Amino acid sequence: MARSWAVGITRGSAVRSMMRCCASIRVLSSAIVTVAENVSPAIATLEVASGANSAVGSGVIYSADGWIVTNKHVVSEASSITVHLKDGRDFPGRVYGIDTLTDLAIVKVEASGLTAATLGRSSSINVGQTAIAIGSPLGVYTNSVTAGIVSAIGREIDTESGRLSGLIQTDAAINHGNSGGPLFNMRGEVVGINSQIYSRTGGFMGLSFAIPIDVANDIAQQLRTSGKITRGRIGVVIQPVTKELADGFGLPKPQGALVNSVEKGGPADKAGIEAGDVILRFDGKPIGASDDLPRIVGATRPGTKSTVQVWRNKAPRDLPVVVAELPDDARG
Repeated sequence: MARSWAVGITRGSAVRSMMRCCASIRVLSSAIVTVAENVSPAIATLEVASGANSAVGSGVIYSADGWIVTNKHVVSEASSITVHLKDGRDFPGRVYGIDTLTDLAIVKVEASGLTAATLGRSSSINVGQTAIAIGSPLGVYTNSVTAGIVSAIGREIDTESGRLSGLIQTDAAINHGNSGGPLFNMRGEVVGINSQIYSRTGGFMGLSFAIPIDVANDIAQQLRTSGKITRGRIGVVIQPVTKELADGFGLPKPQGALVNSVEKGGPADKAGIEAGDVILRFDGKPIGASDDLPRIVGATRPGTKSTVQVWRNKAPRDLPVVVAELPDDARG
């Protein structure tokens, strides 16, 4: 009798657990439906003509007065652009500015009262949280919604335009035609601009990458106001810190950016940064990996007075540095 009673409890617990799981799935599904319904008016499909060729990409309405964020590789060779909205309206678009280093571009249409997307903060996303992608996969299936999770953050990949770093990795299905479309969180806020996939077949394989919206927002604002991007530099050549190097420097773990050389007379030289220093923080922001440094410095306005924390002689040291401007010929 006692054994039967124990088995009954075990089975009852399993049933209750399964019911709770099913309820959670229903809640998640309902939430995704709500997000998709609310944000879909802010999605744009971009029909791009280039000579005798044409292609389709995606974009997201950045502001109600007709600014749209997309990928540079979607529109860089466009001779004409037609922007299609979900409500059936079509507008001619023109490329207002592009940024090769981030694969971002902004397109302008002459319209007002558009539904603009709500921007979130990519700096607040967590690995494992739900991610929703909307776009026009294969250039045919407009306003397609896919969902997955944030698989990783801070990813780096090589593209035809160069290396992209600091990317959001997701397993939400993204295919050709999704490029330039938004990646949303469960609050319906844009946290990334879908940009690249990794594939051995040409199709989706569960490895998709988005440009963080914090980066895209900064680029879009600069392009809107000045038509160009201004980036910071401090004049150092760096390399990753391996475990062996970290042990040799007395660091508790591999982190930061190892300074290989310092440009004579440059900002880092004037600040007292030396070859062999490991840069651990810049302007209060941690440098977890070497590729973090050029991204963080690049996002800093020239002329800004910042503090660099370096690891030297097995101890941290703070040094003041004035950020200079990255010249045009170094931007790709």
